[in-house]
Amino acid sequence: MSSNIDSKKKNNIKTWLLIVGVLLISANLRAPLTSVGSVISFIREDLGISNALAGSITTLPLLAFALFSPVVPKIAAKIGMEKTIFTSLLILITGIAVRSLFDVKALFIGTLFIGIGIAIGNVLLPAFIKIRFPLKVGIMTGIYGVIMNVFAAIASGLSVPIASINGLSWKESLMFWGVLVIIAIVVWLPQLKENEKAEEVKPKAKKEKNRSGLLRSSLAWNITLFMGIQSLIFYTLLTWLPDILFIHGYSADAAGWMLFLYQFAIIPATFVVPIMAERMKNQKLLAGSIATLFFVGIVGLLTGATSLIVISIIVIGVACGSAFSLSMMFFALRTTNGKQAAAISGMAQSFGYLLAAFGPFLFGWLKDLTNSWTYSIGMLLFCAAVLFIVGIRAGADEVISDGPKKKYTVSTNQGL
Repeated sequence: MSSNIDSKKKNNIKTWLLIVGVLLISANLRAPLTSVGSVISFIREDLGISNALAGSITTLPLLAFALFSPVVPKIAAKIGMEKTIFTSLLILITGIAVRSLFDVKALFIGTLFIGIGIAIGNVLLPAFIKIRFPLKVGIMTGIYGVIMNVFAAIASGLSVPIASINGLSWKESLMFWGVLVIIAIVVWLPQLKENEKAEEVKPKAKKEKNRSGLLRSSLAWNITLFMGIQSLIFYTLLTWLPDILFIHGYSADAAGWMLFLYQFAIIPATFVVPIMAERMKNQKLLAGSIATLFFVGIVGLLTGATSLIVISIIVIGVACGSAFSLSMMFFALRTTNGKQAAAISGMAQSFGYLLAAFGPFLFGWLKDLTNSWTYSIGMLLFCAAVLFIVGIRAGADEVISDGPKKKYTVSTNQGL
């Protein structure tokens, strides 16, 4: 009897360690990136770099997401998911250290490492949750999304106050978030004993055939563009919103908290929109409404009216959370089975993040070229208009296959 009680206690401890480990990894999937946005002006002035080059600090991780994500399942298939996730944490802490300790080159090398580490978590964590929590996928995925966005918002809000402490700078502020990674590494260590091998990669010929079919699908491309454009808007504003607010009289500290508000507004929509989308016959109205929210919020930034700034930031935040969630739902709603859903998820995230990677750089380049934010913000308005068109098409009651649409449920959540 005593041994059974001890065994139950051990299992409970292992379960809670696993849950805490998952949540700590979730907390690290955006904070190392969002912490940069509010101190980017400090980085630019300290290192003497241009706006375009400063914008590429956000571009590099997105390129890592796009280019490295396809190889992650192969690595997990060879060494196991737990070890691969642990490796991602080691890469992440290395990137955070290198980014803050050395010169301009090290800033970008460290940022690239951070992007690779987060890319691994983006790909594997949702699949890991499905494997280890098969009866609690919805709850765990929901909590994982909330934790990710909450810490993303906190990192944006606290970076400037930390950098403003006497004797500290933007380097120590960005290094601070490495503490969270170290805690995650320590808590994750017991999971290395439970190494779960990922599914074997499909034969190359079959894989290429499936990808080729998606590349010929206009619906697949509309979903991909929807995913990419909403990511482009999100990461561009994540990088440049504080600088835009400076010209409207905001201090660095206040701009950082506006960035916090921007990301905090994302959280409620990530819960509501998937429920709405699943109950609709098609998602045309939902997609069009989201694009309209983007357009209205961005116009508010363009006008520069002080009374509209806070409302505009909240509206754009809600639009970002809604668009990301709808992107994830499209992977399930526009396909007929889990295999196909995974395929379109891979295509949309690979091409989508590649598209998004150009946003922060182009936004900064337009500012350098014109010495005004007007054309840069105008670029985002154009993106919102395109999002409206592709969103309507992606929201049609169709699937990426021949034959009638079937009712099914599949989990395809990925990271922002």
